[in-house]
Amino acid sequence: MHQGRRCGVSTPDFPHDSADVVATTDWLMATDSTSGAEQRLTRVFGEALAARGWALTRIPAPGGREDLLATSGPGPYVTLSTHLDTVPPFLPPRRQAGRLYGRGSCDAKGIAAAMLCAAERLRSAGLSIALLFVVGEETTHDGAHAANDWAVAAGFRSVALVNGEPTESTLALGTKGAMRVVVRTEGEAAHSAYPHLGRSATAALVHLLAELDAIELPTDPLLGATTINIGRLAGGVADNVVAPSAEARLMARLVTDPDEVWTRLVQWSAGRATLERGIEVPPVRLGTVAGYPTSVVAFATDIPAMPAWGTPYLFGPGSIHVAHRDDEHIEIADLLAAVDSYERLATSIATGAGIAIQRR
Repeated sequence: MHQGRRCGVSTPDFPHDSADVVATTDWLMATDSTSGAEQRLTRVFGEALAARGWALTRIPAPGGREDLLATSGPGPYVTLSTHLDTVPPFLPPRRQAGRLYGRGSCDAKGIAAAMLCAAERLRSAGLSIALLFVVGEETTHDGAHAANDWAVAAGFRSVALVNGEPTESTLALGTKGAMRVVVRTEGEAAHSAYPHLGRSATAALVHLLAELDAIELPTDPLLGATTINIGRLAGGVADNVVAPSAEARLMARLVTDPDEVWTRLVQWSAGRATLERGIEVPPVRLGTVAGYPTSVVAFATDIPAMPAWGTPYLFGPGSIHVAHRDDEHIEIADLLAAVDSYERLATSIATGAGIAIQRR
């Protein structure tokens, strides 16, 4: 096996030590690509991939953005894929005590760099391999939907999608889904000194939310329990006015069909509020490969939006527990090891799918 740090990327846009997976991660992290503003990074990264000799396809995504597809070989392909967008705020990369800190270090620019390094090895070995880097994963998964629509229209032959998210270097057996719900209550404004002349929407919402934990929610033997987070509250106009309106934004993590949770939320509200059903991602069972430690993850991914890309797998270095935090980081040792892991994983999947490796 090659040493984990070397991936052979050498273009004018990359740093001089671009054969280093950590330096490649540094390079990706140095450009702000907060969701919705990924254009600058996809432009220069696409140029770098093309200069390295990858066959590059820029897949249009909403808002004038694009996904990047880089391929080698005639196909069918094993596709290594992750997202280039990050949550705000932008945090530049820095190294300290064996760790790489900054936005995207584990979610998911470090993963993108490790995939690129592994793909360079696989390309050198003669395996038909694809890299897919998408936008919009942290918000609406619109980049993933665009990639799926393109694959269907183009008849792209991908037998497997190895999606990258921080799973602590385990192969996930499944992921919970997600459902966003807005709960709104209506009242009648009045002077707070005479509350009996109005009707408080905030009080109604507080009483309703106090009953949320009493809902009997679905469970699954593999994925565990459905959970609901009260993420955001808003309402009222002033502290001396009985509130005429209020709302709460909820996020449910699903282990069953979304309709089952929606039905129970409607029963819970019982006409005391209006419910708005938002973006949904269903729970997913994932592919496995012998010899890898496994886990179940509670977060949602792009996988449900990409059925045209083949059997889904989920693997990545780093921990979701530090993703989105101000101290987001990845252990450099884990990042280096991930290059080997992605190489082995793609080779195992290709062998199982009967994809020939043409040794060069």
